[in-house]
Amino acid sequence: MARKKVIVVTDGDGRAEAAVRQAAHNLGLHYIERSAGTPTQAGGAELAGMVKHVPVEPVIVMFDDHGKKGKGSGERALEDLAKDPGIEIVGALAVASDTKGDQSVAVDESVTKEGEVTEKPVRKSGAPEEPGHERLEGDTVGVLSRLKIPKIVGVGDLGKMDNQDAVARGALITTRAIREILGDQGM
Repeated sequence: MARKKVIVVTDGDGRAEAAVRQAAHNLGLHYIERSAGTPTQAGGAELAGMVKHVPVEPVIVMFDDHGKKGKGSGERALEDLAKDPGIEIVGALAVASDTKGDQSVAVDESVTKEGEVTEKPVRKSGAPEEPGHERLEGDTVGVLSRLKIPKIVGVGDLGKMDNQDAVARGALITTRAIREILGDQGM
């Protein structure tokens, strides 16, 4: 049986969910509504079961630790989803936050609040990090380094970024970041 392709997103608050919903609509994709929330309430096995019933791939799944230090429910659910033999994570949106310390990840590229692709990580505002700052910080991104994910795209706070990613404007930054992953998958 073919594995279901998944794009993971490390944010789950209401504005992020609205942006992901809009981006999924823009791109003809499906997202798992049950995965949204701060923190993530659904477990990885439950989410994997839902993903397997979606006819369109890749499926977008959201994970959020709600700022919890260490491994929170979002990271645990993401790890469990990644262990499922019927799931293939093809990419991740690493969402920046004001979290500092052990919650960081190296990104392959980022999409700024202006919609530009850069090799640098970005801040919560969607602005590129200062020179020499090599990792994106976020409250649920630490687990991404421990998983085999072909492409990690950094992005600022979904649905926000000085209103550049607002749903009323089409969630253009979230859409662009997901499109970067799809392009690498030949989709």
